[in-house]
Amino acid sequence: MTPLQILSAVLIGAGVFFFVAGTVGLLRFPDTLTRLHALTKADNLGIGLIVLGLLPFAANALVALKLILIWILVLLASSTVSQLAGFAARREGRQR
Repeated sequence: MTPLQILSAVLIGAGVFFFVAGTVGLLRFPDTLTRLHALTKADNLGIGLIVLGLLPFAANALVALKLILIWILVLLASSTVSQLAGFAARREGRQR
């Protein structure tokens, strides 16, 4: 394995670790707001690390740009959805 492949594997592995950590936070934390916080923070970092691990192996610049755009779209979507879910939970008083 080349050093680039090793670095890529480490980054992807770290991204998977953060996805698992976010899932554990989702299952273990007591209320809706802390669950959302753990899940969005860990998933945003996880997808960022996975995209960084995949970028060196992109076939061309267009594929790399698509990866980065997907990353940005997921960041925007997850933060928007978590805000909406948090507001709805607070409004309805279902924080647990």
